[in-house]
Amino acid sequence: MLIDNHGRNINYLRLAVTDRCNLRCNYCMPSEGIDFAKTDTLLSIAELKQVSEILVSQGIDKIRITGGEPFVRKDLMKLMRHLSQLEGLKDISVTTNATLIGPHIYELKELGINNINVSLDSINRETFERITRRKQFDTVHENLIRLITEGFNVRINFIVLEGQNEQDIVPILDVMKYYDVSVRFLEEMPFNGGSKNFSDIKWNYKAILDHIAETYPHYTKLESPKTSTSINYKIDGHAGTFGIIPSFSRTFCGTCNRLRITATGDVVTCLYGKPVANLRKLVREHNSEENIREAILGAISKRFKTGFEAQEEHSATVFDSSMTSIGG
Repeated sequence: MLIDNHGRNINYLRLAVTDRCNLRCNYCMPSEGIDFAKTDTLLSIAELKQVSEILVSQGIDKIRITGGEPFVRKDLMKLMRHLSQLEGLKDISVTTNATLIGPHIYELKELGINNINVSLDSINRETFERITRRKQFDTVHENLIRLITEGFNVRINFIVLEGQNEQDIVPILDVMKYYDVSVRFLEEMPFNGGSKNFSDIKWNYKAILDHIAETYPHYTKLESPKTSTSINYKIDGHAGTFGIIPSFSRTFCGTCNRLRITATGDVVTCLYGKPVANLRKLVREHNSEENIREAILGAISKRFKTGFEAQEEHSATVFDSSMTSIGG
């Protein structure tokens, strides 16, 4: 087991396979994009397999594949097939914008990879295209419906953006009321490649809940796992649920069980903190397994207690990064 310096069991890895994305969401990066990593600095599929195996042997039993957009990577399914065979790995999940997942839906189902998070910040075509700066609404909608009808455990991630999509908070619940999905509303985070600065947000988790309650006052708060980042609810008469993730308010740090590895091998113990190690060089050295283990243990042994403490370490530059380069 991986136990950090605050007694928290770290069993959940968010593994980025690329920093590239085929959308240009305005809360994530500037319209021209960012300086993406060179191909030779990305962990190869073989290296991603090796890192995954080592971490699973250390106690990681849940891996979420992230990006960028994971399916931009043409060889992604090679990794997914490998992960599905790893003994000790109980949960494999994917976060995607659902633009490129279509051709892989059936194989994912065959592999038993059933937990899919779809990033969808509007159910209105015009708003979707304005936020993403791309005309992919029909593709996303079609793939989302396919995932739902094929029986995947689908969660929709909706980042609430002041002045952009708050008018869609209730309508997306209206549309999804007949489906057994979870719509999760996230507070906006300032990881946007330096395109926007802010120190506070209008749509915090309390404001989001109050807004929903104006239309749906009859809801029940659900019991959630101790390590859940979302506060979950069920509206009377709805097939699915909704959740609110205080990603900017950071109320869930006390039970954080997550570790991030970026596509270039950086080890990130908190989304708001600096990378604390890089595995790429270690992976490419001979007899590197023990060094990788030691690097992971070293990172886990000096985690910040909260995201606010982590932010203080480099407050001047923490928000210059884009979410696509951090790994979500």
